[in-house]
Amino acid sequence: MKAIRVHETGGPEVLKLDELPDPTPGPGELLVDLEAIGVNFIEIYQREGAYSLPRPFTPGAEAAGIVRALGANVTGFRVGDRVVSQRMKGTYAERALVAAEFAVRIPDGVSSKVAAAVCLQGMTAHYLATSTFPLARGHKALVQAAAGGVGLLLCQIAKKRGAFVIGTASTEAKRKLAHGAGADEMIDYTTEDFAAATRRITGNVGVHVVYDSVGKSTFDKSLDSLAKRGMMALFGQSSGAVPPFDPQILNRKGSLFLTRPTLNHYLATRDELLARMNDLFAWVESGELSVRIGAEFPLEKAGDAHAALASRKTTGKVILVPSRT
Repeated sequence: MKAIRVHETGGPEVLKLDELPDPTPGPGELLVDLEAIGVNFIEIYQREGAYSLPRPFTPGAEAAGIVRALGANVTGFRVGDRVVSQRMKGTYAERALVAAEFAVRIPDGVSSKVAAAVCLQGMTAHYLATSTFPLARGHKALVQAAAGGVGLLLCQIAKKRGAFVIGTASTEAKRKLAHGAGADEMIDYTTEDFAAATRRITGNVGVHVVYDSVGKSTFDKSLDSLAKRGMMALFGQSSGAVPPFDPQILNRKGSLFLTRPTLNHYLATRDELLARMNDLFAWVESGELSVRIGAEFPLEKAGDAHAALASRKTTGKVILVPSRT
């Protein structure tokens, strides 16, 4: 099979297309012919060496495709089933392995491309809005990077739950996208102090929760955007890691809450995985949730996909598609 390999860390150019033997499923595993592959920031960090992995390695963990073979002791799946997971092994490839416990069957009404696009980012938006800070009618939320992959889904889920949503984005086109996804108000953070704008929009009260995937460049003002006893959910760091800070700041700014959640901790059991994915699939099939695939690249152009994602010029999800599909 063809697969992208990283032999040395560096820029997008280190993503090389190689020929590898097909993987063999072990006990409890599925071998999947991949049809669509999700591209995520963590793979950029791994490629650059910020997150160290033994080399050479094939990046990627999120993909959707067709079950080609079953390992021993697999139940609940058959050859030919379409499945998706955010915990596959080396998905920048034509085929990949996944433990059956982490795979979810894709319903007929959802394409493999949409399934790959909604899996990791959709479940992230789901846990943020339903578990980390369970939004309800009357809540006000600030969504940073509202036109990104998580942002667009989070705006939609927040509106489904009755929240008033304020979003930030850098261009008029991105602000229109997020507004169309349910954001009630949009802020151009390149020309306006978003904390001051949030205070103005909320009558100087602030929001109940900030969902922030940007990190370093937005952290302080995100705290300033919160109402007393509000929560900052910091779930990413696209602008860099937040430096150490004095917890007394949370006291001074209104007895604030700060959490740094990650998806796997909100998928503690298979039942929780299925509940989140089944919600997302049901919303997609009913038309209640729109999944935007902002850019699509052939597998051999993985470097271009990384460059596009890192530029922050993309909206929605970036995916790779093996050429044979």
